[in-house]
Amino acid sequence: MNTRLVAAKVLSRVLQDGQSLTAALDNAFLAVESAKDRAFIQALCYGVCRQYHRLDFILSQLLDKPLKDADVKSLALVGLYQLNFMRVKPHAAVSETVLAARKKPWAKSLINAVLRTYLREQEGLEHKADKFQIAALSHPDWLIKQIEQDWPEQALTILQENNQQPPMALRVNLAKISREDYLQRLAEQEIAGKIVGFCASSIVLDRPVPVDLLPGFADGLASIQDTAAQLAAGLLDVQPGQRVLDVCAAPGGKTAHILESQPQLKELVAVDIDESRMQRVGENLQRLNLQAELVVGDAANPANWWDGKPFDRILLDAPCSALGVIRRHPDIKLLRRVEDIDQLQALQKAILQAVWPLLAPGGLLLYATCSILKQENEQQVQAFLSERNDAVELPIEADWGTAGVCGRQILTGDSAMDGFYYARLSKRPSLTEL
Repeated sequence: MNTRLVAAKVLSRVLQDGQSLTAALDNAFLAVESAKDRAFIQALCYGVCRQYHRLDFILSQLLDKPLKDADVKSLALVGLYQLNFMRVKPHAAVSETVLAARKKPWAKSLINAVLRTYLREQEGLEHKADKFQIAALSHPDWLIKQIEQDWPEQALTILQENNQQPPMALRVNLAKISREDYLQRLAEQEIAGKIVGFCASSIVLDRPVPVDLLPGFADGLASIQDTAAQLAAGLLDVQPGQRVLDVCAAPGGKTAHILESQPQLKELVAVDIDESRMQRVGENLQRLNLQAELVVGDAANPANWWDGKPFDRILLDAPCSALGVIRRHPDIKLLRRVEDIDQLQALQKAILQAVWPLLAPGGLLLYATCSILKQENEQQVQAFLSERNDAVELPIEADWGTAGVCGRQILTGDSAMDGFYYARLSKRPSLTEL
């Protein structure tokens, strides 16, 4: 098996067919038994997606005309990524990548020429081209402009952070073990990590490790979850005996965290429109020995699944552009389109308006996204507040993120976190209820 060829085919499914990188890798790994090979293929695919715009620019300088064969282009990008960013010896990177094209003799010659020319002319290609500085940011033009518009002072840092590998953060199950005791158990396994002061459950590891090496993972002592996402449970402030709704709940990390943080809830209902993703929620809860009512349904149309009983707390983890988690899903830069943002904003608005009537007077709704765009975040909440006389914002006072017009924004890389947004909304009682 040629791992470079497998990686190239995975990338073609992303670049040509619009398939998510996760799905394409999952499908490819069905035929890859070696854990070492899987790790190498994943490193190649994630790396090319992270650096795609940079590598594509370099490739365009090395070709007389664009490559029409998607697999061959992907293979060329795989070769350039090895030469740019991996510790693979140059001669091995070139020879193995050329060998991967053995079924297409013309492609072997072309890839060999491209990679060897790059090795000879690397400095000139990268530093003399006027457009290289933009290409080196490795984002589509529309996204660079959007980030610069929303965050002019932080834009360069955000773009650079998006191209870094994210840290591995753990959520300690405080219902079963203290964070200090779990940190000690990690140390006993020679796994180093640091606690996060502003988040009671979070430990960030010095370097990622396989899940099966984490002590007590199978027994539910810890879960993988970015610190930014862990903040949701605390902001929701669930109390004993309350009824809680988790909207757009999959894959269930926040659902589980709510249950861990308050075991005396009256009920937690988790809703998601995707049946296969809802199965993952069930699997996560089963590992943690937690219970919730799981409902496959459209959050924008509660009439089809709501029992008419109001909720004291609602977490709306709204469908969004996911531009705050590009570090973890670099294919977002390749698959997301500028026109998606307006469509997502409309969907967020529809869901927010649909679930608000389900909130009891005096209750709290937490609006959350993993986006950094103001259009999906503070502008969305500001518009909702202007239309609802019974909605009031509860400002978030915190040692993390930045206060916006409404809510609080975490930008990618802030305190090593993913990009995230939160806003807390309370429902005023009506005059008849006072």
